[in-house]
Amino acid sequence: MPHDTQTLDARGSLSERGTSETKRSDDGSARFDSQARSTSDKELRTLAAGLDSLQTDAETRPSAWRRFRTSVLPPILFVLALLAAWQLYVVIAQPRPDIVPAPADVALALSDAWQSGRLPTAIATSLERGVLGFLISVVVATPIGLLLAEVRPMRRAVGPIISGLQVLPSVAWVPAAILWFGFSDATAYFVVLMGAIPSIVNGLISGVDQVPPQLRRVGTVLGARKFSLATLIVLPAALPGYVAGLKQGWAFSWRSLMAAEIITVGGTMGFGLGSLLDQSRELADISSVLAAILVILVIGILVELVVFAPFERRLLRRRGLLVETGR
Repeated sequence: MPHDTQTLDARGSLSERGTSETKRSDDGSARFDSQARSTSDKELRTLAAGLDSLQTDAETRPSAWRRFRTSVLPPILFVLALLAAWQLYVVIAQPRPDIVPAPADVALALSDAWQSGRLPTAIATSLERGVLGFLISVVVATPIGLLLAEVRPMRRAVGPIISGLQVLPSVAWVPAAILWFGFSDATAYFVVLMGAIPSIVNGLISGVDQVPPQLRRVGTVLGARKFSLATLIVLPAALPGYVAGLKQGWAFSWRSLMAAEIITVGGTMGFGLGSLLDQSRELADISSVLAAILVILVIGILVELVVFAPFERRLLRRRGLLVETGR
């Protein structure tokens, strides 16, 4: 009996030792699996961080002085050089003042138009028409562009017409618009729409064509339907091309508006920059004509620099498509 008891105790201790060893082995395997998963997660996070760094600008953004020196100062110096060359030509050649005025004469005409109130009124009228017409163009052109980009048969049917309308000079619509709407604001808005919509539509189509097909597949796998896929995935991915189309659409709308205002003077059109330009032409006041041209040019440049350029830089920087180096 004692021998049997010792045997049972030995077997029990062996069993307990085996169980404890099995537990230690299981605990070791669990710890190993946990460490492996932790290492794998760290590697994935490191890889993801590396991919993100590849898609974003890793360089330090340039300082304010460098941005001023590289972006603002060169055009200022160029304009000053043009003014100096203009003044030098007037001094040396001494042309007729009613043909080639001096820069000081143009500045004086600009000051007189501002003090008389004609220039502020013209700027406010033209900006109101231009901005409102452009916003209407965006609202109309965006769904048309998405529809043509997503529905291939409709794109093949309507796409060439949109491209043809973009090539057609907007001023060609002015006579028809006068016959349809008379000398009213509707004429100006119609010409603006016909100038801006084709550019915005083609820009959006171009942006959609550059969307990687993998994004569409991911959206389809996640259950996105046709409308959701177009508005929530395709449109945000096509923003670079869309913004380029918006910039071109604004340029076309501003040019179209000036052409409409120059031709459709009178009625209820009001007094815009085009009217100021045409009025100066009728008075044979070349200084005022050049002053109006400069104001139209400066407004177009300011809208580009203040509205579109910062938004485009921010968009491209977020997507790693804009590289800024230096301090």
